[in-house]
Amino acid sequence: MTQQDTRIPSARTPDAEAAAATDSAADARPEAPAATATATAAAPAEPAGAPSSGGGRFASPRGWQPTPKQVEWACLAALLANTLIVVTGGAVRLTNSGLGCPTWPECTGGSLVPVSTLGYHSIIEFSNRLLTYAVTAGVGVSILAALFQRPRRPILVKLSWSLFLGVVLQAVIGGITVLTKLAPEWVALHMCVSMGMIAVSYVLWVRAREGDGPVELLSRRELLWLGRLLVVATGGVVAVGTLVTGTDPHAGATDASKRLPFKALDITQAHADLVFVVIGLTAALWFALKATDARPESLRAVRVMGGVLVLQAAIGYTQYFTGLPAWMVLLHMTGACLTWLAAWRVLMSLRVRH
Repeated sequence: MTQQDTRIPSARTPDAEAAAATDSAADARPEAPAATATATAAAPAEPAGAPSSGGGRFASPRGWQPTPKQVEWACLAALLANTLIVVTGGAVRLTNSGLGCPTWPECTGGSLVPVSTLGYHSIIEFSNRLLTYAVTAGVGVSILAALFQRPRRPILVKLSWSLFLGVVLQAVIGGITVLTKLAPEWVALHMCVSMGMIAVSYVLWVRAREGDGPVELLSRRELLWLGRLLVVATGGVVAVGTLVTGTDPHAGATDASKRLPFKALDITQAHADLVFVVIGLTAALWFALKATDARPESLRAVRVMGGVLVLQAAIGYTQYFTGLPAWMVLLHMTGACLTWLAAWRVLMSLRVRH
């Protein structure tokens, strides 16, 4: 900050004031044309198409500025990639290919790729590892789109960079999971972080389709809190579901670490109890929205949530009473991703930004 001049002005005679006025008038005279020409030549015009100096730290390559629709598609690509890798990771576990590549970051000692002696399990596991590059690419595209969009939207930049940090974290957790021979605690953490990345990806996609104005509630504030409680309860269902996975017979490999020390019946019952809580919250939110004449978008989101819950419950009970066939367990994992997304859709449908 520039400090104010606190010097006391000296007394000035009338003659001195007249001289000062004369000097000021001389300073105000226009400069000679030659001087003007020199100043103009010293500051050449900026070439057309050059990026604006106000664009921030990252300049757009060749003036590229993605349209809002392109930013939306970039964020959707990140969401799809983060969801797909959860399903393919489940396929790796259910085919007992979790240790198809017995080390990390290499597939086997001295080789980054599978070798013939490892069999087809190594190909399945290595293919899933390659999907990490697809996730990285999807996240990278969303970061670039957020950085080069004008005007830049800080919330999109923050969310997309948080996804990149998630990719790095998942690489570390995945490596530890392999090195500990698929210890169920690490497998559960791996799954939970993946679901967190799906949530961030979904919020990123929704925010890319909205403006940056203040939040406008589309229902009563109490119902917004009910929507938040629904998301928390659904997250609890997913978290306990990973513990159920840690006790079931699908360990991911024939030589995997021992299972979690829970009784299968007890942990499965806890999982089912939380599902009933989520169903109750969904029904309560539906009736509350109907009673308050909520917007059709909110009601539609709750209906979708209810439909996904019914389908997911049917798959869950069927797999339990049929001995946990691998293909049905994979369907249940896919349903878990859809249930998680449906819960976030409900929450985001209760508010909007313009």
